[in-house]
Amino acid sequence: MNSLETLVTFLAWCTTINLAGLVLTSLLLMAFRRPVAGLHAGMFGLSEADISRAYFQYLAQYKIAFVVFNLAPYLALRIML
Repeated sequence: MNSLETLVTFLAWCTTINLAGLVLTSLLLMAFRRPVAGLHAGMFGLSEADISRAYFQYLAQYKIAFVVFNLAPYLALRIML
């Protein structure tokens, strides 16, 4: 990285891509919950209640990682510059 501006641009793209992934995953799970849950329940031998809990935990952890590793550093650098 040559400068802070390059780092800010990099983090902006990382934030955009990860936010799109989070939104897309959330929308797909809401729209196709039954077929996807049935597929995953069969693949891993879990009940649909366990699968729903796993989906919620996955989205929560993804959101936390997104905020900690993408959004917060990007906003901190934007405030600095």
